[in-house]
Amino acid sequence: MNIQDYKGVFVFAQQVDNVLSGIALELVGKGKDLAKDLGTEVTAVLVGSGVKGLADELGEYGADKVIVVDDPELKDYRTEPYAHAVASVINEYKPEIFLIGATAIGRDLGPRVSARIHTGLTADCTQLDIGDFPINPVPGKEQLHNQLLMTRPAFGGNTIATIACPDFRPQMATVRPGVMQKAPKEAGRKAEVIEYNPGFTPDHKYVEIMEIVKAVSDVEDIMDAKILVSGGRGVGSPENFKLLEDLAEAIGGTVSCSRAVVDAGWKPKDLQVGQTGKTVRPNVYFAIGISGAIQHLAGMEESDIIIAINKDESAPIFDVADYGVVGDLNKILPQLTAQIKEAVAAKA
Repeated sequence: MNIQDYKGVFVFAQQVDNVLSGIALELVGKGKDLAKDLGTEVTAVLVGSGVKGLADELGEYGADKVIVVDDPELKDYRTEPYAHAVASVINEYKPEIFLIGATAIGRDLGPRVSARIHTGLTADCTQLDIGDFPINPVPGKEQLHNQLLMTRPAFGGNTIATIACPDFRPQMATVRPGVMQKAPKEAGRKAEVIEYNPGFTPDHKYVEIMEIVKAVSDVEDIMDAKILVSGGRGVGSPENFKLLEDLAEAIGGTVSCSRAVVDAGWKPKDLQVGQTGKTVRPNVYFAIGISGAIQHLAGMEESDIIIAINKDESAPIFDVADYGVVGDLNKILPQLTAQIKEAVAAKA
């Protein structure tokens, strides 16, 4: 492998039912930043059937080029044809960096592709930078420049690891949805569109999809919420979440929770914030009865304003909170909700 042959930042632009997933635009935004540091371009890889029309949207969010792999075999996600498509693109165009979203699709696709092209894969990254490796010079060891430094939680979130892949290309990572930010949309901006099809020959490895059953949920996606009222084990019981629901309704927010709440069966997994849940960045985040373990902080510490309510004044959540209230949530929340309702009524 001649590393010098690999150039450019590529991202997998995930789409489902011919609609781009949010992570696709987040990766284009981050890819644009990385490409700027390297003096190169960001290319989106769009895989599916009848998806060429999505290239314009990718261009408006910052993609310089869009490689479209369009084939009827790619209509719905299946591991083998998608892995063949992406690995073929990498072998043909030789990107220096390749990013995939750490979604259900990405977590299946990323390892398959990295194995096929014989490179490493850092999973579930929360930060990506261009820098030197080793980060601190080591006597007798060459310090390489312009490396992709991939940061992710390790050992259950108790430490943070920064990983590099200096000897193989592309440098691959899966990235948690909600961690990176989309670039501002530039209406009318165009990307160069390249159509590429490696050819597909179905064989015994191609599964056959008999039926797709879509779950219908009336639960709002907490990743889209501007205000989150989040409860932890300290709420005390599932019945006490009514206090959080009342506050959320008064302030126009959405209820979310910590892992302990989901493990106890009080709330569904869709509402979980944290390392093993969803990463959120609302304008306001209420952390109620949440201690502030690092696993939870990893999912919400980028919130604009964090308001913590906890009876334990030494709880770690107060270290990251912009505003903190020490006290009994059973007394505080009803008063807070009442005050908000009065303020709203007065404005009306």
